[in-house]
Amino acid sequence: MADRAHPLATLAAASPDCDAVQLAALPPVARLIIRGDAATIDLPLPDPLRAVIIGNNSVLWLGPDEFLLLAADQIAPAVIVRPPASLVDVSHRDTALTVSGPSSAWVINTFCALDLHPSAFPIGMCTRTLFGKATVVLWRTAAQDFRIDVARSFAPYVWGCLEEARREFLA
Repeated sequence: MADRAHPLATLAAASPDCDAVQLAALPPVARLIIRGDAATIDLPLPDPLRAVIIGNNSVLWLGPDEFLLLAADQIAPAVIVRPPASLVDVSHRDTALTVSGPSSAWVINTFCALDLHPSAFPIGMCTRTLFGKATVVLWRTAAQDFRIDVARSFAPYVWGCLEEARREFLA
C-alpha cells in the first residue's frame, strides 16, 4: 500500500513554539479494535478506563468489551481471539497527536468537559470522549502529557482547536 501523507504534517510544520503547551503529530501506528472479554482474547487487558503497555504495544480500554491495541512499530502483533470476539484493523482510519506541557490540561479543557485534574484523570487513564465536535480517544501518558487519537478527517479540526486554545500562551 502506498504511504499516505500525515494529515497534520503541514499544520505541525507551521505550528509556533510555545513553552506552556507543545503540540506534535505522532507517527503512524498499527491500530486494532478488539471486541470481546478476557475469556476470548489472548492478551493482557487493562482495567476499565486504563491502558496497559506491553513492550512496544499499548492496549486501551474503550468499553466493557472494547479495546484499542496500538502497535508502535506499525506491525500488528499476533493476537488470538476466539468466537464471539472480533478483531478489526483500523490503522488507516485514525491518526494521533500529543499535547504536552504545564498548561496541556487547560488547553484540552477548552474544548473537552472532562475533569483532567490528576486526581480525577491520573496517568494511565484513557477514555473515548468529545473534543469540540469530534470523537477522540484521550489518554494521559504522563503528568503533563496527553495522547489524542482522532479520525483522520477530524484531525485538522482538533489541531486547529488546540492551536486556538493555546494562543493565550504564545508570546
